[in-house]
Amino acid sequence: MSLNAYTDKRVCIITTDGRNLVGTLAAHDYTTNLVLKNTVERVIRSPDDGEPSAEVPLGLYMIRGDNVALVGLVDEALDASINWTEVKGAPIGTTKH
Repeated sequence: MSLNAYTDKRVCIITTDGRNLVGTLAAHDYTTNLVLKNTVERVIRSPDDGEPSAEVPLGLYMIRGDNVALVGLVDEALDASINWTEVKGAPIGTTKH
C-alpha cells in the first residue's frame, strides 16, 4: 500500500528503536523518509514507574526511512478519548537488522 493515502492524515509511527510518534503526515518519498507536522512522542512508562506517561511535543519532525518500522492511521475519536498520561506498558524494544 502506498503512503499517498495517508498524506494529510494523522498517523502513528513506530521506529526501529521502539519510539512511538504521532503526527500529521506532510510528506514522504520512495525510501519512506517521512515528514510529520504537529508531532508528539508518546513516552509510555512501565507500570512500576511512579512517573506518569507523557506526550512530548516535537512539532515539525523528519524521520529517516531506515528508522521506520510501522506506519498506521490513527482513529482520531478513539485517540482523543484516551488519557495518555495514565497509560502504562512495557517498552516495545528495538528491531535488529
